[in-house]
Amino acid sequence: MAKKLIKKNKVVQKVVKKAKPVTAAQTRTQTTQQTEATPFVVPKTKFHEGVGRRKVATARVRLYQGKGEFIVNDVAAGQYFSTVVGAPAIYNKPLEITGQKGEFTIVAKVNGSGKSAQLGAVVHGLARALEKLNPEYRTLLKPEGFLTRDSRMKETRKIGTGGKARRKRQSPKR
Repeated sequence: MAKKLIKKNKVVQKVVKKAKPVTAAQTRTQTTQQTEATPFVVPKTKFHEGVGRRKVATARVRLYQGKGEFIVNDVAAGQYFSTVVGAPAIYNKPLEITGQKGEFTIVAKVNGSGKSAQLGAVVHGLARALEKLNPEYRTLLKPEGFLTRDSRMKETRKIGTGGKARRKRQSPKR
């Protein structure tokens, strides 16, 4: 409960905000959002796992025998990486090269960094999982660069640099 000071009388009054009634249209949109965001059920079958990394992002990717769904953090991959331009072409590339597109249900858990780096981590983990599935895929994935870990990271800030990694102190003028 908020309090409000009235200057003329120098009196403190309690301010109570009234709740607005919910309309039928708002309840319909809330129920449709809940049905779209139903959690994905992870299969209980055997899987092949690969860990991928890029910058600070880490992805644990599992391949299950299944329908060909691609799930990232309990959301469809297309929806999760919707802000990254050309994302479906990027994360499906290892599957297309090995000829396994549509053969597996792929479940990835990603954390750290931004969406673009997370996408790179998922692709790296997917390639590693495919390599564990069949070691002969290494000859297909290695030349494309999917098994190489991108080790570029943000440079750490140094003491006395004013919060930036490479900034120097201003020298005196005279």
